Amino acid sequence: MPEGDAVVRIRDVVKEFGPLRVLDGVGFEVTRGQTVAIVGRSGSGKSTLLRCVAGLETIQAGEIEVCGHPVGRPGSAARAQLRRDVGMVFQSYNLFPHLTVERNITLALTLVKKQSRDEAKKRAADVLGMVGLTDKIGAYPEQLSGGQQQRVAIARSLALQPQVMLFDEVTSALDPELTAEVLGVMEDLARRGMTMITVTHEMGFARRVADLVVFMHKGKVWEIGPTAELFAEPKTAEFRQFVGSEL
Repeated sequence: MPEGDAVVRIRDVVKEFGPLRVLDGVGFEVTRGQTVAIVGRSGSGKSTLLRCVAGLETIQAGEIEVCGHPVGRPGSAARAQLRRDVGMVFQSYNLFPHLTVERNITLALTLVKKQSRDEAKKRAADVLGMVGLTDKIGAYPEQLSGGQQQRVAIARSLALQPQVMLFDEVTSALDPELTAEVLGVMEDLARRGMTMITVTHEMGFARRVADLVVFMHKGKVWEIGPTAELFAEPKTAEFRQFVGSEL
């Protein structure tokens, strides 16, 4: 891979919570425009890794670089730059219940990016169009379904024009119909060339959309490779068993 192609570089990352080593020498790279699916059983370290990439957890060893900036180590500079480069969507929607959909999206644009209200409103309309919710611009979160709230959360992240989007089990609280809504939005983002890392238990989505699959087991990258290749020929018993249990 030529130098400069990678937007995210993860090298030999170790993360510990007290005596528990949750990430044990994890490393891989994500190139611009790639969709990477991180899969594995609960407790394998997937969500912790995503939080480290987002700068929400400090790491004990190794290196994480996003868009050329170091992240995840105590005292690491460029936190503000990371906030500009990375959007993260969680399982819980984290919308402000007392604000309209529009204001949930424009808040960071006016406070952080110092955009005018008019500029921010235009951007909110644009991103709501991307997630198919233009007609909900004046609604409050409680008036929306779970799937719609999650799509607003995605729109809010997109409004800040990040270079990388991180998705942490964003459909795990949704029923199948609402899950399909949210995955459809993510699929569209992949087609548009957004660089995405998603922790997911939706194997159909991973097979269909991901360019690269990372299978984590016991805090390590157990298998990694192009999606079709990895699912066609699992190299380890652990991944074979995991794929079998997901069918």
